[in-house]
Amino acid sequence: MDQMLLSGDIVLTRGSGFVSRAIRFFTRHIGESRTKVSHVGLVVQGGMLQKAVVVEALRTVERHRLIDEYGGQRDEVAIYRPTRLTRAELQRIVTTANDYVGKSYGYGKIALHALDWVLQGAYVFRRLGRMDEYPICSWLVAHAYAAAGVHFGVDAGAASPDDIWDYVTTHPGEFECVRELARVDEAPARRAAA
Repeated sequence: MDQMLLSGDIVLTRGSGFVSRAIRFFTRHIGESRTKVSHVGLVVQGGMLQKAVVVEALRTVERHRLIDEYGGQRDEVAIYRPTRLTRAELQRIVTTANDYVGKSYGYGKIALHALDWVLQGAYVFRRLGRMDEYPICSWLVAHAYAAAGVHFGVDAGAASPDDIWDYVTTHPGEFECVRELARVDEAPARRAAA
C-alpha cells in the first residue's frame, strides 16, 4: 500500500539486530513500558511512500529515498505527522535537517547516552559532551523540530528515539499517526478504536 508522506513527517523504526535491541534497552527508564523504536528520521521531500526522501543519521547524515533504506528489510517503520505547524515552521525543520547532511555520525554520543542511562536518564554526560557537530538520529530530529519551537518533552540534546515515540504517540492533538509500526512491504495493522 503506497501512502503519501509530507515534509516534516517523523519516521520511527524498530530494527531486529543487536544494536537496535541495545538502543531500546538503554533508552528505557525504570517503570516505563518497553521501548518500541530504536531509530528516527525525518521526511524532507514528500511524496508517495515509494518516492519520499528522508534525512537520517546513519554512518553519516544521509539524504535518500525511504524505500531504499527500508524496502524489503525486516525493520518496522511508523510515520507520524505534525498537525499544528505552519508551512514556514515545517520549512525551518526541513532546512535544519538538510543542513546536517554529510556530517559524521556521533558515535561518542551513544556512549554518553549509556552513561546518562546509569543515572536513570539524567541529562548530564550528553550536556557536557557538547558534540553538536556529530549528530545521532534522535538529536538530528529533535534539533530540527526545536528550530520551529517544538520539543518532545525533553531537551533536544537529551532526546532518544523512545522519547520522540512517547511524545508523538501520547499527543494526538499535535501529531497524527500516518502509518502504524510495520515492515514497509506490509500493510500496517489498523489501530483499534479507543
